[in-house]
Amino acid sequence: MNYFEFYNIPESFHLDEAALKKQFYQLSKQYHPDFYATEGDEKQQEILELSTLNNKAYQTLADPAKRLEYVLRSHDLLQEGAKPQLPGDFLMEMMDINERMMEVDNADQLRDITSEVLAFEGDINEQLSKLTTDYPTLDDTAKESRLNEILNIYYKQKYLLRIKESLDTFAARF
Repeated sequence: MNYFEFYNIPESFHLDEAALKKQFYQLSKQYHPDFYATEGDEKQQEILELSTLNNKAYQTLADPAKRLEYVLRSHDLLQEGAKPQLPGDFLMEMMDINERMMEVDNADQLRDITSEVLAFEGDINEQLSKLTTDYPTLDDTAKESRLNEILNIYYKQKYLLRIKESLDTFAARF
């Protein structure tokens, strides 16, 4: 079952965290296995599955990064092993950063590259915020188009994450 449907909320990248938590606690109480200890095995199994679904749904929807990935997966946009097609200008800038990272020989150079990567990340996060804010109000056709734009940003974020991990490794040298 779709997690948004399970919580009876519209699909969105931005949720009311308090309302989500309230719904989680309400369903946790409703589907707590201890309340069904005297029921038959079939009912106990059903409640256990609903309780597990509630926990998984909350863990996913409460975390913005997991929620983003969940929405993309639920629309079959993320496939295991898929090779993203990132824009050439983005890849060129990332290649430039990677090359400069390999030539770093002091903490100041590393700090400059780190600042540049963090600025990139800030720009990407800002773009993502603009694309996701009005998502629930769009019609289905516009949502499909928007999801493809969001997918591109998701892949850029993943690429930047790898670069940040490399920067952390280089930082240990200084």
